[in-house]
Amino acid sequence: MALIKHEFPILERDTEQTAIIMPNRKGLYKLPEKCVFAFLGDTTDKFAAENQCEEIAVFESITKNYPIYKIKYNGEDICFCQAPCGAPAATQIVDFLISYGVRYIISCGSCGALHPFDENAIIVPTSALRDEGTSYHYIEPKRIIDINPQAVKAIKQVLDSRNISYRECRTWTTDGFYRETKEMVKYRMEEGCEVVDMECSALAACAEFRGAVFGQILFTADTLANLEEYDERDWGKSSYDIVLELSFEAVHLLGKDPLKLSM
Repeated sequence: MALIKHEFPILERDTEQTAIIMPNRKGLYKLPEKCVFAFLGDTTDKFAAENQCEEIAVFESITKNYPIYKIKYNGEDICFCQAPCGAPAATQIVDFLISYGVRYIISCGSCGALHPFDENAIIVPTSALRDEGTSYHYIEPKRIIDINPQAVKAIKQVLDSRNISYRECRTWTTDGFYRETKEMVKYRMEEGCEVVDMECSALAACAEFRGAVFGQILFTADTLANLEEYDERDWGKSSYDIVLELSFEAVHLLGKDPLKLSM
C-alpha cells in the first residue's frame, strides 16, 4: 500500500483499500450480488411500487434518502435504486452498494449528444474520458478508462436479442455541466468522444478499485452537436422505462459463463 504524492492534490491518492470512514461501517445490510443503478428520477420508486418490491436498505444523505429495493427477476434476486446526478454523489452510493455485497452493476441514464444522434438513441459506452475529480481518488491517473468488457458484452447481447440498434462509443464524463464551451466540445470530439455524461468514468473507476463489474446503458437526451444552437429536446424521457428493463436483463446475464440469454 502506498500514499502517492503529487504537485496537484487531485492527483494524490492512497492505494490502501480501507479508509477511516467506510461505507459499510455500520454492518447493516446484505445485498444481492447484482444491481441496477438508474439515473431515471423517480422511475425506480414508481417501478418498485407497481411491482410491490421490497425495500431492503437505504442510503442516507444530507440531501435525501435513497431506498434500495429488491426484485425477483427470472428467479434471481436483483437490487436496484435511484442514482443521484454527479460523479461524487453517485460514486458514494455505488461504493456503499459494493461494500454490502454488490458485485455486478448495470447503470442506465441519459447523455448529451456530441454527434448528430437522434434523441433516445441507445449508446453503449466502451470507454470514458475522465474529466471529473472522483475517479482520481480510486485509480491511477490516466486520461481514459475502459468499461468492463464483460458488462459491455452482456449489454450488447441483450440489445442484439431485441434487435435494438445502438452505438458503441467513448463518453466524455465531466463535472462541469455549465462549462461545455464550444472549443472544449470540439476538443473532446477530436479525442473520440461522441456523447457527454457526468458519472460514467467515476463509477467505472470505483468498481475497478473494489473488484466489481460495471457497465452502462446510455440514451441521448439533449444535443450539443450544433455548437451554435443548443437543443435540450425532451431530455430523452421516453427512454426511461425501456432502459430500466434492458438494465435488468443485462445484469441478470452477468456472472454467467458463458453469457446466455434466459428464455
